[in-house]
Amino acid sequence: MYSDFDNFRKRTIKEKADTIIHAGAEVITDLLPVLDDFERAIANNEKAEDIEVLKEGFKLIHHKLEHILKSKGLESIDATGEVFDAELHEAITNIPAQTEDDKGKVVDCIEKGYKLRGKVLRFPKVIVGQ
Repeated sequence: MYSDFDNFRKRTIKEKADTIIHAGAEVITDLLPVLDDFERAIANNEKAEDIEVLKEGFKLIHHKLEHILKSKGLESIDATGEVFDAELHEAITNIPAQTEDDKGKVVDCIEKGYKLRGKVLRFPKVIVGQ
């Protein structure tokens, strides 16, 4: 009975590891076209003369990457203008508020925060009005 339980435990550990590996492989497979787009953009940058075309190309690649990540459950946390919440925001510094309404609110977002299926992956780094 002990050996059956030990075999079950080992099999469960192996199945969990396989699941994690396959989940990571799926995300990477979905991101490969974005990598291809960046490689093409880098190659075209060397001979491109129109800066507007380059800007548009990078915007398209950014949009594609953002769409893939959103389809995997990633959400950005928009913090600017919200009331500062220590559980959702990471305050970098405080600055004097320009108006009375700005006191205790996020004045600027230095680095965006992200959630994955409702769980915070990275807190937004913000400047708070005092």
